[in-house]
Amino acid sequence: MRRVHGERKVRGGKLVVVDATTDDERLSEVVLSGDFFLEPDEALGWLTAALEGAPVDLPFAELVDRLEAARGEAVMLGFAPRDIALTAFRALGRATTWDDHEFDLLEDEVFSPAMQLALDEVLTRQVAEGRRPPLLRWWEWASPAVIIGSYQSVRNEVDMTAADELGVTVVRRVSGGGAMFVEPGNTITYSLYVPDTLVAGQSFAESYAYLDDWILRGLRSVGIDASYAGLNDIASPAGKIGGAAQKRVSGGVLHHVTMSYDIDTDKMLRVLRIGREKLSDKGTKSAAKRVDPVRSQTGMPRAEVIAALEGEFTTSYRVRRVPLDDPTRAEAEALAAAKFSDAEWTNRVP
Repeated sequence: MRRVHGERKVRGGKLVVVDATTDDERLSEVVLSGDFFLEPDEALGWLTAALEGAPVDLPFAELVDRLEAARGEAVMLGFAPRDIALTAFRALGRATTWDDHEFDLLEDEVFSPAMQLALDEVLTRQVAEGRRPPLLRWWEWASPAVIIGSYQSVRNEVDMTAADELGVTVVRRVSGGGAMFVEPGNTITYSLYVPDTLVAGQSFAESYAYLDDWILRGLRSVGIDASYAGLNDIASPAGKIGGAAQKRVSGGVLHHVTMSYDIDTDKMLRVLRIGREKLSDKGTKSAAKRVDPVRSQTGMPRAEVIAALEGEFTTSYRVRRVPLDDPTRAEAEALAAAKFSDAEWTNRVP
């Protein structure tokens, strides 16, 4: 038998704490506490009883259902049944917080578009398998590219004639979402590779904002009133700044974000076939207003912006800087050649 302890500070709400004993099969001797508000008083016992005897491997949704049923007509202020379930998961080590991890920060290198995407897949797999700690990586592009989402049609998204004329490489990433037009020096891109315990119990929408909370703080530190818009867009009152995408594998999550530092709108409009649904009835010229780059909002050099964002990350969490190791480099190079440079993968959705 061992004692376990978990805490969760609800965003905009209250602190929830779960203490319990476990024999690695079930919870017992459960104590539920916190600075939340709960009426009637007896409801604390109802909720505690729902945790008592719960199997330690119970799926999250089933534990939430148990707590919802136990809640009855109780009024819960500052927390909800899912917050109790997530706190219990943290006590059991099935969910973690930022403070539970030390992050690697990969030293900057310039890579081809195919190599960038290959590194994403390799590093995600390594973190998911527990072979390396969570990781933050900034991207430096070797050449212009269009990166299409995993499920997008090449011919619907890209004018290949224009791309060839302008020397723009087209590659397909493993995550969903929309196409991105990038050029060296004009884009700020990063990837987070984290264990799935960091987003346990969160919806996809919640996990996007949760994993990018630090970048919003960093953008505010350079004078941009940044916030999340919709599922995966980062925006300010001046316009959209960038967007995020995710790919989840067993045990791990890839979360990457591309923000426009500067943008050649004319070139972007030549290469990307902006869909009618995105532009509605405003005409193609409206595409120029869809993105308002970081440079125009800060007036700062790109390197200084990245330094400020990185500074927010390194002061918020435990971080160590590491170089790209040779085995990972070799694995990514092989994958870049075999998959991300291969026309069959790029055109898997023609």
